[in-house]
Amino acid sequence: MLEIKLILCPIEFSEFSIRAYRYALSLAEHYRARVVAQHIVELWRYPSASFAASASLYDEFCQAVLGNGKEQLQEFVKNNTSGEIRPELVVHHGTAPDSILSFAEAQKADGIVMGTHGRRGYDRLMLGSVTERVMRTASCPVLAVCQAPRDSAAGREEQGRGHHLNRILYCTDFSENSDRALSYAVSAAEEYDAELTLLHVLEAAPSPAKTGEAVAAATGQLEKMIPSQGRKPLKIKTAVRTGTPYRQIIQFAQEGQFDMVAMGVRGRSALDRAVFGSTTYRVLQLGPCPVLVVHV
Repeated sequence: MLEIKLILCPIEFSEFSIRAYRYALSLAEHYRARVVAQHIVELWRYPSASFAASASLYDEFCQAVLGNGKEQLQEFVKNNTSGEIRPELVVHHGTAPDSILSFAEAQKADGIVMGTHGRRGYDRLMLGSVTERVMRTASCPVLAVCQAPRDSAAGREEQGRGHHLNRILYCTDFSENSDRALSYAVSAAEEYDAELTLLHVLEAAPSPAKTGEAVAAATGQLEKMIPSQGRKPLKIKTAVRTGTPYRQIIQFAQEGQFDMVAMGVRGRSALDRAVFGSTTYRVLQLGPCPVLVVHV
């Protein structure tokens, strides 16, 4: 059984943070884990900091800003916490990605849950500024949670409630980097008693005469990945599609109304950025549900 003891949830007081925070609480309840709610004060956003006449005045200013951040975090948690989980609150100053990554590493966090800023126009750049860097370089899995549309069924259902995972989609290209993500998908399916679907996309479309053969071969590989029964009976399906991977994953997730997509990615170096962006990043930007990214 996968053990998750500590979940880190960065908070910046937006609607995106609210939804991510509720997911963090839900995971903590199922895994009996601690939640740390972290707020980062980026002093460069405060013009007054550069006008401090002395070191003592600058220190006073920093303490005041940090104190205000702590009060806001306390109010946020008070207004958005339900159930028995009571998170630990921490406020740091620095740049958001560096503070999140260093704190997660120091605390040996088992996972990070954070919100993403939309899927259109300028919001795509915002995803890249903080969330993308954390997801690409964190040593632990990261669950990126997008904001559900207010008028959607999911959005209405989630008002004031926690989150339950009923359907989980695991995507694999059969490379070794996707194996670790499977263990997280299976664990979540066990904890939530959810249905798990294993999906592979045939990127190089075979000839019509060989399509059936290629699909059968991929299906066979997927079935070999199904784990033996664990502590709970698992409800597992397999699916094979043909086309551009990110398009097919997004379409399949929309059609199946999945609650979470789990994907594995290679490494965390700068050279891996193009690989990360080719499929995973597009699913993060355009997908209909939260995405769990797991590194090798």
